[in-house]
Amino acid sequence: MEFNFIKLSSLLRSKNMQLKNYLYSFSYANTESDLCKLESRSIFNKEEKNKLLFSDIKAEPSLSAFIKSRLDIISFSEDYSTLIKKIKKESICIEGFKVEYLVFDRDTTEYPERLKKLKDIGFSIEGTPDYYNPTITYALCYYEDIWCFGVLIKDSFAWHKHKQKPYSYSNSISISVAKALVNIAAKANKEKKLLDVCCGVGTIMLEACFAGNNIEGCDINEKVCKNARENLSHFNYTATIYHSDIKDISKRYEAAIIDLPYNLFSSATENDILNIIESTAEITDRLVIVSASDIRNLISNAGFRISDYCSVSKSGKRYFARKIWVCEKIR
Repeated sequence: MEFNFIKLSSLLRSKNMQLKNYLYSFSYANTESDLCKLESRSIFNKEEKNKLLFSDIKAEPSLSAFIKSRLDIISFSEDYSTLIKKIKKESICIEGFKVEYLVFDRDTTEYPERLKKLKDIGFSIEGTPDYYNPTITYALCYYEDIWCFGVLIKDSFAWHKHKQKPYSYSNSISISVAKALVNIAAKANKEKKLLDVCCGVGTIMLEACFAGNNIEGCDINEKVCKNARENLSHFNYTATIYHSDIKDISKRYEAAIIDLPYNLFSSATENDILNIIESTAEITDRLVIVSASDIRNLISNAGFRISDYCSVSKSGKRYFARKIWVCEKIR
């Protein structure tokens, strides 16, 4: 079933804002706020606001750990009765549909009135509803003085299965961070060829494979390479992992992710870290680096500039934060 989406010429209000094709809702902990905004800038070229974002860019909610849902807008209006007329003109005919009311910031509509509006929508669609196993879910919302109606796509959270991977280390980054790193590196372009440097047991690679990104990995530790391959195989993912020092990788990539070694079990010195960054800089023009310390000088010495940045801390560990550096080669 296809719908004609709204043209960019449609104005939201007198502020010269334009209604886009998609409305995204976000969910994140306070400690992940800056990371979500960095990821949002990478995917949509702008930050979410009040955990909502209008965009013409289509992204699957499961692409991110922070995107809760996407509303594919069919009709909108400042006037509710006009919206109902527009929905009826769509002549939607489908069996097994469901309609939800999305409550967003500054929507003061009381619950009984929300139920009444959902009935209005239901009576405007030809077909029998199914509230428990819907074939399609529609949604109504009121945001920034505009009523919007469309198809609701939710995150299925299927990627949560990666929490049960056979091999993991206590110092591994979280799934939320891993998914964000992939999106920041690729800018939501699945065709870009990525390299996960120091890939460890493959936490980042699992999320890239789940999202359909083109990624390879490498690590100097033979055991973790073996574990990473078994983690990927466990979920039937296929990706190349090189047991190799990064300096021996000669293939070129459009972006690389480096989760730098930092923990007590690593013997990496500042010189080792510089060598990792400089060697990776030989095979890509875009780096996304995760570090536990300030490495601005090392990034500059490798011939890169920092184009974006954020810091993300673990809940309950306010004194430890990972720093995420988005770097572009200086021309």
